[in-house]
Amino acid sequence: MTSSNSRLFYQSRLSRPMLERAEGVYMWDKSGKRYLDGSSGAMVSNIGHSNPNVLRAMQQQMEKATFGYRLHFETEASENLAIKLDELSPKGLERVFFVSGGSEAVESTIKLARQYAIAIGETKRWKVISRSPSYHGCTLGALAITGYTPLVEPFEPMMRIMPKIPAPRAYLDGLDINDPATGHHYADMLETCIQAEGPESVLAFIVEPIGGASTGALVPPLGYLERIREICDRYNVLLIHDEVMSGGGRTGKFFGSEHWDVTPDIIAISKGFGAGYVPLGAMIADGQIVETVLTAGGFGHGFTYAGNPLACAAGLAVIEEIESKGLLENATSMGELLSSKLSGLMDQFPFIGDVRGKGLLLAFELVADRESMTPLPASLNAYEKLVNLAYERGLIIYSRRTRDGIEGDHFLVCPPMIVTPKQIDEIIEMLTASLEDLARFIEFSENQAR
Repeated sequence: MTSSNSRLFYQSRLSRPMLERAEGVYMWDKSGKRYLDGSSGAMVSNIGHSNPNVLRAMQQQMEKATFGYRLHFETEASENLAIKLDELSPKGLERVFFVSGGSEAVESTIKLARQYAIAIGETKRWKVISRSPSYHGCTLGALAITGYTPLVEPFEPMMRIMPKIPAPRAYLDGLDINDPATGHHYADMLETCIQAEGPESVLAFIVEPIGGASTGALVPPLGYLERIREICDRYNVLLIHDEVMSGGGRTGKFFGSEHWDVTPDIIAISKGFGAGYVPLGAMIADGQIVETVLTAGGFGHGFTYAGNPLACAAGLAVIEEIESKGLLENATSMGELLSSKLSGLMDQFPFIGDVRGKGLLLAFELVADRESMTPLPASLNAYEKLVNLAYERGLIIYSRRTRDGIEGDHFLVCPPMIVTPKQIDEIIEMLTASLEDLARFIEFSENQAR
C-alpha cells in the first residue's frame, strides 16, 4: 500500500517505505534495503530489535493472560516489575504506577503532586514550573509544562500555561559547563521564579536530568541539579524528574539523575523502559506521598492498560537483558567512542557547533558561525534536510529545532545499547557522507541568495 491510498495519518504527508523486519540495530524495508537505526526509533529501542529473550518472555505471558483489569485482578508480571523498579530507583521511591507511554507518565506525576498538596491541606499549590525549551508530552496537561512553541501555541486557549525558566544552555551563553557557578546561575532562576509566582502557589518543578528531543541531549552544568534540589526543599516544592528519554539505561546509568546522585520526589519513565516491544511507562513515587494520597481518599487517576501483564512481562525481560548483557557498561564505553567520533567531525565541518550528551544519548548542533553560535537560516530546514540525506543512505537519525522549535538544528545520534565499534564506524561513515551533501546544499543556497 502506498501513501496515496493509505487510511493512516500522523503528523504530515511524509511517506516512508514499508517495514519488513528488524533485528539488532538494523531494519529492512519491503524492497530489502537495510537501515541502521541510529536513533533507536525515537530513542526507544534501547536493547535493539527482535531480542529473542524478550520475545520468549512475552510469549510465555501470552500463554497465561494478555489482559487483567487492575480493579479485578493483580498480576505477577506487574508486581514483579514494580519490585524490580523499586530496587533500581533511588531510596524512598518505592511505589509504582504503570502507564502506556511518556505523556501518560508525566500527566500522572503532576496529578499525583496536586492530589498530595490537597491531601496535606496546601490547596493553593497548583503551579508546575518547567523549562524552555522542553518537551514533556502531547496531552494537554503535559503540553502546559512544555516549552516548544510550534507544539504548544495552537492549544494555548484550551489549557493553563505553566511558568517556565530558561534551560541551562551554557554553550549558547558562552559559559563554562564545568564551573559550579554556571550551574548555580541557571538553577537560581528557579528560586527567582518561585518568588515571583508566590511560593505558596508553586506545586512542583519538572526537569529532564539530561535533555531529550527539545534540547538535544543537554547535559546540565556542574552543580545545577544539586542546587535545584536544595531550592525545591527550601520552598517545599516537589521535584519531578522526567526520565522518559534519559531513563532505562541509555546514559550508562538506569536513571540519568544517577550521574549526579540527586533524588527527586517523583520520576516519569517510558520509551527505552519498554524498549519498543510494547507500550509501557511508569510513574515512580516517594512512598510517603503515595500513602498520604491513598489515605486521603485515593488517587483519582488511571488508564485502562495500566499494569497490563503482557507489557510488564516485556518490561521485566528488557531490564533482565540490560543487566545480564552488561548494556549499561556498553552504553558508557560505546557512548564515549561515538562521542569522540562525532566531536572529530567538527574539524571537517565548521557548521557543527556543539556535540553533547552522556552514554548513548548524544546530539550535535549545527550553526552558521561557531564563535557566535548563530543558527543556520531557518529557511534551509537543515534539521529535515540532513535526516533525509542520511535516510537515503540507510542511516536513521532524529532531529528537532534547537531554539524553542522556531530555528536552530540539532540531531540525536542514539543507537541501541547493543551497538558495536564496527557499527559505530558504519554510523560515522554514512553520517559523514550525508554531512558532505549538506555542506554542498548550504553552499549552493548561500550562492543563490547572493
